[in-house]
Amino acid sequence: MKKDKLRFAIFGNEYQAKKSQAVFKIIALLQQKEAEIYVDKPFYEFITEGQHMEVSVNGVFEGDDFSADFAISMGGDGTLLKTASRVDAKNIPIIGVNIGRLGFLADVNPSEIETAMAAVFKGEYRVFEHTVIKIETEEGDTVVGSPYALNDIALLKRDHASMISIRASVNDEFLMTYQADGLIVTTPTGSTAYSLSNGGPIIAPGTGTMCLTAVAPHSLNVRPIVVPDSSVITLKVESRSHSFLAAVDGRSTSMHDGTVVKISKAPYSARIVRFSERRYFATLREKMMWGIDQR
Repeated sequence: MKKDKLRFAIFGNEYQAKKSQAVFKIIALLQQKEAEIYVDKPFYEFITEGQHMEVSVNGVFEGDDFSADFAISMGGDGTLLKTASRVDAKNIPIIGVNIGRLGFLADVNPSEIETAMAAVFKGEYRVFEHTVIKIETEEGDTVVGSPYALNDIALLKRDHASMISIRASVNDEFLMTYQADGLIVTTPTGSTAYSLSNGGPIIAPGTGTMCLTAVAPHSLNVRPIVVPDSSVITLKVESRSHSFLAAVDGRSTSMHDGTVVKISKAPYSARIVRFSERRYFATLREKMMWGIDQR
């Protein structure tokens, strides 16, 4: 019996012209393997109209109206986060092609595209499960895009506003009231992002945890705290400006003063494809120069 063709959904952003050649290369390689190729509409318009590239694909999709065996993210880690929010609970493995800067999640470099695609068709890859967290409000407010985050969910003061007060409880047990510019709840995946820049710890993947990190706390004795990812974190926000921002992997939504937010583990994981034998701590040393003595 002939095996069905593999289907690929390609995502990217519309702001970096240099990624157009990489996507052209990927499409050509997939066509050689007789794969089915589908492209997110804004990205398709970018490469065909904006970059004047002639590409032949099986279809163009919008929103969540797609199905595939693999999703390909063309860009940096920010693009991969957006791709993960679009893939949502579809259980589709994501291949991250790094045409950005850091490339901590998207670790396939343009020079490795041909090798990576060959590995996909040979089945020579590994899929790693990454914890996803979700945000809910007692009032039923909705957030921009998806309520799910692969990296982090942050509650932040508005521009030029004074600090906000965040009453935090874990599994209905009072933790503390943060007086700060904001509070970040991060997964292990997101621990090397916004949380780290605010003094949060690096958390190895697979540890089954979440971390609460304050943004510019107005007290020197406030420290990050790590809790099990089975916890439900309840946050009530008070603000003199009568509103604050909820940022879900960078997608910001304005919420009103007094809103009660609940953050917990999502019912699904994000599935990220890895090809190389590079391990997590090696990636820390390489990408973040972690532990390197500059003397």
